[in-house]
Amino acid sequence: MTQACGVDFGTSNSTVGWHRAGQPALLALENSNTTLPSVVFFNAEDDKISYGRAALANYLAGYEGRMMRSMKSLLGTSLMDGQTEVLGRALPFRALLGQFISELKRRAEASAGRSFERAVLGRPVHFIDDNPQADQLAENTLREIALDAGFREVAFQFEPIAAAFEYESHINREELVLIADIGGGTSDFSLVRLGPDRAGRPDRRDDILGNAGVHLGGTDFDKYLSLSSVMPLLGLGSRLKNNGEMPSSHYFNLATWHTINLAYIPRAERELQDLQRDALEPEKLAVLLKLIRDRAGHWLALRVEEGKILLSDTATAELDLPRMSPSQKLVLERERFNSAIGPLTESVESTVRGLLRDADLGSQSVDTVFFTGGSSGVPLLRERIAAVVPNARRVEGDLFGSIGAGLALDAARRFG
Repeated sequence: MTQACGVDFGTSNSTVGWHRAGQPALLALENSNTTLPSVVFFNAEDDKISYGRAALANYLAGYEGRMMRSMKSLLGTSLMDGQTEVLGRALPFRALLGQFISELKRRAEASAGRSFERAVLGRPVHFIDDNPQADQLAENTLREIALDAGFREVAFQFEPIAAAFEYESHINREELVLIADIGGGTSDFSLVRLGPDRAGRPDRRDDILGNAGVHLGGTDFDKYLSLSSVMPLLGLGSRLKNNGEMPSSHYFNLATWHTINLAYIPRAERELQDLQRDALEPEKLAVLLKLIRDRAGHWLALRVEEGKILLSDTATAELDLPRMSPSQKLVLERERFNSAIGPLTESVESTVRGLLRDADLGSQSVDTVFFTGGSSGVPLLRERIAAVVPNARRVEGDLFGSIGAGLALDAARRFG
């Protein structure tokens, strides 16, 4: 048994892997679940902190408090050095991430029955697009947080490379594989030569033909589904009495996971009250203000996310919105969703084409596309990627577990 673990700290979900011959790699982190949703809830009623599914349950049960999600999206941004108010106290965002990583480590060690001093952490190909300095800052910050959480030695591996190692452990012939890792916050791609004869090599650099990524993922799909289908119910796109269009910034904040709390600040509410007085459809602003006063922004985002998942399997999906006043039912349409996320999927397609071009490979060279990441099930996204490599077979891995399992393999090879 190796002395190190692999940590996949994800935008939406996190896992920890520990390589043991003949046993599953992923450790149980919440009851029997190997995934821990990357969510923290600060309960104001009993002054306690909960994580994962318990955090979501406490929030949805209506307990007074503060929920935080998509914390990984802060890395490399100016917000990382800021703070937020939680239960009347100032909490630095760095400390918030530290609490979650520490909890991941604690749960993994409890599940394994041993401590972990060394870890390989997954990282996207780009934390921040087109900004190498900010990207390196994000990795350095995550390293510091992991060391402060109690790890004595930390290494990093690109998340799609980790997924490649996991896929390689199940194949019996050599393949050129495009790893498509579509997570909550990033879409990452790697071209890797994999095979049983290559798996044991200590140095795999020659097998990695290229990496590319773009800073968009599942939470962006959620945002644009919300903006196109849900936010119009709250006044987005409506007109003011002077025939101007309703300002969109409040709606963008409410539709974006890591900025939802900005919709709750008193200044935002005052601005919306002024807009309601000038609105041609003030009843829509009344619904919006009620949601904000009820601190129901995260509830709404969760409902939108559920709708996105439903649209992966069906052309239409009915979304029940009982916390709106009055209660509403909304029919979501995949065609409208596709139109909303079209520019995002075009960016993904362009990234994959650029990766092939930079690797000097034709589309016919790729044998397999391996999909992983919780957001890789979006049909239009898969169609865009498949259009780039039309002859490659499509394989779906464990959408939430492939990276953690691959990081565990990498940890065993690096640290023994």
